[in-house]
Amino acid sequence: MDPLGARSQFVEVQTLSTWERQTDPEGEKEEYNDSLVSQQAFLSPFPYREDINRKIVLYNGDVALLNCTAIVNTSNETLTDKNPISESIHTYAGPELRDEMLKLKGCRTGEAKMTKGFNLAARFIIHTVGPKYKTKYRTAAENSLYNCYRNVMQLAREQAMASVAVCVVSTTRRGYPLEDATHIAFRTVRRFLENYGESIETVVFAVTDMEEPTYRKLLPLYYPRSEEEERASLPLIPADIGNSEGEPVVPERQIRIAEKPGCLEVDSEAETLDSDLGQVGTHAFSRMEGDVDKQRKLILQGQLSDATMQKQHQRNYNRWLCRARAEDLSDIAALKALYQTGVDMCGRTVMVLVGRNIPVTLIDMEKALLYFIHVMDHITVKEYVMVYFHTLTGEHNHLDSEFLKKLHEIVDTKFKNNLRAFYFVHPSFRSKVSTWFFTTFSVSGMKQKVHHVETLQQLFTCILPEQIDIPPFVLEYDARVSCFSFTLQSKPSQLG
Repeated sequence: MDPLGARSQFVEVQTLSTWERQTDPEGEKEEYNDSLVSQQAFLSPFPYREDINRKIVLYNGDVALLNCTAIVNTSNETLTDKNPISESIHTYAGPELRDEMLKLKGCRTGEAKMTKGFNLAARFIIHTVGPKYKTKYRTAAENSLYNCYRNVMQLAREQAMASVAVCVVSTTRRGYPLEDATHIAFRTVRRFLENYGESIETVVFAVTDMEEPTYRKLLPLYYPRSEEEERASLPLIPADIGNSEGEPVVPERQIRIAEKPGCLEVDSEAETLDSDLGQVGTHAFSRMEGDVDKQRKLILQGQLSDATMQKQHQRNYNRWLCRARAEDLSDIAALKALYQTGVDMCGRTVMVLVGRNIPVTLIDMEKALLYFIHVMDHITVKEYVMVYFHTLTGEHNHLDSEFLKKLHEIVDTKFKNNLRAFYFVHPSFRSKVSTWFFTTFSVSGMKQKVHHVETLQQLFTCILPEQIDIPPFVLEYDARVSCFSFTLQSKPSQLG
């Protein structure tokens, strides 16, 4: 601990400049061929995202000194590696850390485990084990390194961490080429922030003098700071950028199953190859399923087992989720109709839905459904409540029952099981009737969860005012309604 009055040696993450604000050091800015940039007709797989760039920090210094929610320690399988990063973390954390790590009983390559930060400024330490690199086993090393970064980010998300400082996991001792490792680190973190990064505010890449030039050179490829930088970086992005999660893809391991294995076609070789590739994973046998038509018939006859039906429902939901993660839903997000706020009296996450901000007749409702799935998927892992503001909605804001029924059928069971309450604020008589019919005849298990709330004062008995962000027009409307109600109640006493 620092002596009283002495300047702290720890570094506040909030004081560090984000990648969005950083500029290249004088003399290091790369010159790009303008004609090449202007001819680029392809969209970058890593487009300019100001919201993501604001979360990224490049920091040259000791990761052990950072004051953030968690820092990352790179070690070996027994968690006893004596590399400079580990030694510094142990020095500042104190002897309690070594005792705590003995309880972890090691860590496999690619996994991530967590301990307290003890005397560090950081509250937690996430320990991970990078792979040993050998050219002969490059594919295995790439997958293991991807898992290191992916599991670190996943742990940060599960523990609701606001900030995490990530060191260079692939240490020199393990022989991983720095540039190759950096590509994997950047794309894995980028994809994670795109898909699940709502709750993570800051990711710090902590580097040394030796590593900084490589990191600074490759950051614009995955986190371009402008559309111009995005176009300029496009030719430099490697061909292998992994799948939608950033995970390495190995073409040789993709199973190809022909539609008719016994038939020889007389078409050209190119057409045959296109046909083969087009059939990958598109028929029942490649998915290890039974006869699809027979299964559908059994569903209609009510003869399919619950386990099989549940499996099919999960597969269908996963397809929707993949679409939601792949599509550009920024136009729906701009409506600000669905957002996460604080917690209720029981500590459950509160999600807000603003009916007035949903122009049903003007937007693509399928994209709205995809956005709902994208935002809610990680929220519904735990218990949550929803607050729907019906305030000042018109006909063009009302979701029809068919859309709601489709949404209820598509979403995963966790959406339904973990929803503890649905607060319907400022309902009209018509909306009450519609809700009763819908929860009685269209969906099951929802009626007891729906609570009609006439005023915000009633809502505040379940959710504290400081725990929910309420649109200004809702506050104004509620103030008028509450005042009018109070006037009506006070008139009889005045007359008496």
